[in-house]
Amino acid sequence: MWELCQQQAQAGPPELQEALLGRVVCLPEHVSNRLQGETPPVFLPQNYFPLLGTAIVQVLQNISDSLRGGLDCSISFVSHVLGKVCIHGRQKEILSVLVPRLTDLTKSDCIWQRICWRLVECVPDRWMEAVVLGFVQTTPGADVLSRLLGNLVVKNKKAQFVVTQKVLLLQYGHTTAVVQNLLGYLSLDSLRRALLIKVLQELLETWGSSSAVKHSPPEQQQYISKAILICLCHLKEPEIERCRQELLTSMMEGVKCHLDSNLPQIRRLGMIVAESISSKINSDGPVLKFQYEEDDEVRELKSLLLQTSPSCVVPSLPDDVRNENAGAALPLVLESNKKPHPAAPVMPDEELDAELDSDDDLIPYDMSEDKELKTKAPVYIRDCIEVLTGSEDVDKWEATVKALESLVRKNAAATREVSVELAKILLHLEEKTCIEGFVELRQRAQVAVLTTDPIPVAKYLTSQFYSLNYSLRQRMDILDVLVLAAQELSYPKPHGKTKHSGAQKPCIQLLPGSDSSKDWRRIVDERIKSKTRRFATGQSQMELASGPNEFNSVAGHFFFPLIQHFDRPLTTFDLLGEDHFVLGRLVHTLAVLMYLAVNTAAVTAMGKALLEFVWALRFHTDSYVRQGLLSCVSSVLLSVPAEHLLEDVTEELLETQSWLGDVVEKDPDGDCRKLALQNLLLMENLKKKLETVPS
Repeated sequence: MWELCQQQAQAGPPELQEALLGRVVCLPEHVSNRLQGETPPVFLPQNYFPLLGTAIVQVLQNISDSLRGGLDCSISFVSHVLGKVCIHGRQKEILSVLVPRLTDLTKSDCIWQRICWRLVECVPDRWMEAVVLGFVQTTPGADVLSRLLGNLVVKNKKAQFVVTQKVLLLQYGHTTAVVQNLLGYLSLDSLRRALLIKVLQELLETWGSSSAVKHSPPEQQQYISKAILICLCHLKEPEIERCRQELLTSMMEGVKCHLDSNLPQIRRLGMIVAESISSKINSDGPVLKFQYEEDDEVRELKSLLLQTSPSCVVPSLPDDVRNENAGAALPLVLESNKKPHPAAPVMPDEELDAELDSDDDLIPYDMSEDKELKTKAPVYIRDCIEVLTGSEDVDKWEATVKALESLVRKNAAATREVSVELAKILLHLEEKTCIEGFVELRQRAQVAVLTTDPIPVAKYLTSQFYSLNYSLRQRMDILDVLVLAAQELSYPKPHGKTKHSGAQKPCIQLLPGSDSSKDWRRIVDERIKSKTRRFATGQSQMELASGPNEFNSVAGHFFFPLIQHFDRPLTTFDLLGEDHFVLGRLVHTLAVLMYLAVNTAAVTAMGKALLEFVWALRFHTDSYVRQGLLSCVSSVLLSVPAEHLLEDVTEELLETQSWLGDVVEKDPDGDCRKLALQNLLLMENLKKKLETVPS
């Protein structure tokens, strides 16, 4: 390499240089091919490339000595070697040797700094990305990176594209330390700070784009948010003043896009970044403040805004110095404790009480045994309706809300007479007092009414879902109640007497007072069963609760009205427009109803209708909605019998299979890709199951 560096200064033959470049970089492969598995350890890549890095340092030392002696030489061949090694994926091995040595040599030597700058500047453009990324990932800090790369991003367009565009906007797999290195490097020189401002503007433009928020995965949005916070950390006050209005505009656009998202993680990212921008542009005035749960991720994001600039990181103190400082600070605290501030003389408690009670000789009543008077709840359903609609007695209203669920379940016949009216009252019921668990109490009462009289109440609720003058919260309450009621109706409930099994307790012990004559036959049967020996009957099992599926006859009333009018916008409700969060909840509700309809008579018709619904919305931009659509496909595959799928919905299944393949390959959301892959596996299992069934 040193000979070629001398020849290049005298314009040596390029063919020889290319041949030697290939031999030097690919020597482990050539040796391995020749020796066929008997390669010496020194020629293994993990050993060879650190050796090559040491040789490069020696060549650079020779170049440094030649320059100090006034002799010309070229560094181009060494740059080509470094670039080709990095493009072959061996950055870690060679730079783990180069970077520490160059870091030490460039600390106080300007000639070594110039040599290092020329080393990376002479790398060809086709290898520049690998070299720059290698340095950024290996260098321990932004100040060291600035010494090693110099103003490479200003001089080389390829390096500028990699640093300002590719690493920050097109990739998102790099660690936070790499992003800090990169942006800290841009902030450490006046020529590069213009690029830092440009990067911040482009990051904010991407962060504030509704299309980017909808179509990019959450991991990339978190990566961009971190980059924005690190950029804000490096901004100086004059730069903030110059772009204050632009920052404010970007903040308003971006926070709206993020708060419109259905994913809590994206909404929280928007809140944190908006708070950070607001605190930067309004350091003395009022700032934005949102409410969200603090966790490790939030604390990490906020710490990026408060971090010290990489160029002036304070080194950690040695343990002895730290202990000495702590010891010096401790006596101050002890001394301040020993010498309290003078205070007014304190009177004894007895004298103070005597002075306060001198004019009051009354003895207080003993109220320790007193009990709070409880308002009696109504015992009839119609009385409950009167209390909930017109009563001004707050205590009675509160007692009614608490007792309503149990009252409805005990009085099924009376509830059916007024079921729709009661459902309407509960749907519009608002909290009068601060009653604990009001939302849950109201929801449980609604579920009780719906399970007691399913068909008319389900018709009412599903019709109100698409009606005018309802809030989004009320529409989502309707969906929640339908799902909970469907779950309750679909679960088996034992009817009549509970049949006890003697599997666990073969010896029955009667409780005192339970020797009633009407139970004598059960007692005798259980004693006989416990003493009877049986052969070859297998392991005894607990008898599971069984009963008719009450959801069978009402599944269609829950399902089909919800799927009918989703594409008809109302004045205050547009599922296919801005109310996509409710659309996501609707899609997930349909998936649950489909799953609970297994073994019902209407399951095939429901499955066919649901696949058509999925097909109409398959290209929806919101990932939460797409996740619900894929859950719908899973429910159809799990609930509809395989034979019916093959006979009645063959065409829909083939179209769905093609779409699932596209989702697995192209969808930006990781959960969507995972769900689509699970559905394809379900389809494959159904296919195998049908092939094994004899015709």
